[in-house]
Amino acid sequence: MSSNTPESIIKAIKKDHKAIKQVLFVGCGASMADLYPAYYFTLRESKSLQTAIMTGNEFNFDTPKNVGKDTIVISASLGGTTPESVEATKHARELGATTVALSHNEGSPIVEAAEYTIVHGFDKNYAEKVEKMALALELAVEIVNQYEGYDYYNEAQMAFDGIYDLIEDQVKYVGPNAKKFAEQYKDEKTIYVMASGATQDVAYSTANFLFMEMQWIAAPNYNSGEYFHGPFELTVKDAPFLLYANDGKTRKMDMRALTFLQRFDAKYTLIDAKDFGLSSIAGPHVIDYFNPMLLTGVFRKYAEELATARNHPLSKRRYMWKLEY
Repeated sequence: MSSNTPESIIKAIKKDHKAIKQVLFVGCGASMADLYPAYYFTLRESKSLQTAIMTGNEFNFDTPKNVGKDTIVISASLGGTTPESVEATKHARELGATTVALSHNEGSPIVEAAEYTIVHGFDKNYAEKVEKMALALELAVEIVNQYEGYDYYNEAQMAFDGIYDLIEDQVKYVGPNAKKFAEQYKDEKTIYVMASGATQDVAYSTANFLFMEMQWIAAPNYNSGEYFHGPFELTVKDAPFLLYANDGKTRKMDMRALTFLQRFDAKYTLIDAKDFGLSSIAGPHVIDYFNPMLLTGVFRKYAEELATARNHPLSKRRYMWKLEY
């Protein structure tokens, strides 16, 4: 773990940049999805900052014209070698932006490219799988608090203090349900994935990476609210769905989707933050932003059981690490 903390990094940035106008989150694949809760928090809680999230080469090929010295660019790459994200970090720095990179590997190219870095864990346990996501959110909370003031800063800190232990505690109990999920879904060619709010990109990452990349299962994914604007037409008896449910402001959207799945007897699995006690560590003003970490950490057990049931390890690939592309 790097000695740099989100608080110390933003203090250092503020010393040199008394005012900023925007925060951009840039990454690829699962790392971009891990940045989404931080983007979502900034968009909802900042009174003045512009913010956006984009994939690495969109930033490189179609760079926003207002990137400059009053911009903070937060990038992420698990291994630190993703070419598009490394180039985006370099490009942002060339344009005068302040760059902060998150990576699992100290001394990796993205760490070398950025002004400020945080090296996070990943391999130790289920909680470490979401450390990058949590640290990105911490950076966003520090930016808003230090530049504008955030009324619920202490409430957020309590949630950060409790989220890792909560994940580890809850994973102990999901084994039977994870095995049931694996047996029910192991032969599916398609699984539809839904979520809302800050958890929207947990559906995206589950679908794109755990299912499509790691299991070669087609997985359309969408916001729970958008489900009723097209995709619900595919809801028929035994159609396979995975639904993440938040504890917080957007829960009504998730529950509306659940009611429709039940109405037409779809085959669904519900991963619900309320079942895992999120409110025990996150107060009502910040709980929305901690759903993604808890649900990601818990579902990893489900993904592992699915891989075992299908005799298809999560590390198996057709093209990645094998071809130039």
